[in-house]
Amino acid sequence: MKTSLAVLAVLGGLVVLILGGRWVVNSAVDLARLFHVSEKVIGLTIVAMGTSLPELVTSLVAIRKKSADMAIGNVIGSNIFNIFLILGTSAMIRPMAYSTAFNHDLLLLLAGTVLLLVAMFTGGKRRLDRWEAFILLTVYLAYLVYVALRN
Repeated sequence: MKTSLAVLAVLGGLVVLILGGRWVVNSAVDLARLFHVSEKVIGLTIVAMGTSLPELVTSLVAIRKKSADMAIGNVIGSNIFNIFLILGTSAMIRPMAYSTAFNHDLLLLLAGTVLLLVAMFTGGKRRLDRWEAFILLTVYLAYLVYVALRN
């Protein structure tokens, strides 16, 4: 691909990302109002799932190609990026007040991180087995139910 075409493709992609981001936020607010749930619930569920689908696909492709380190690095790197760069940049643009109701979600995030560390690094095996993956998936499904009921 020629340099000028590559630059044009990147710029076009950025425009689509900006417009898509606005579309996602506006539609998410509309969904919250339509279903009479808080924007927080929509953000913790639908928006979070939608913005995480690229990580899911990337990790699935990596694991099928036997690149477990890439799959794990993708998830960890994405979380670090989201927490530090996205929240940091957003708060630099406009300081953000947040609900203390997020404290439960932050505790689950911390517990999930500890659970992942225990699952991956206990017994010197350095792997995530299917039964441990099942626990992670079950905890996430329970979290979705908790968020829905908590609203």
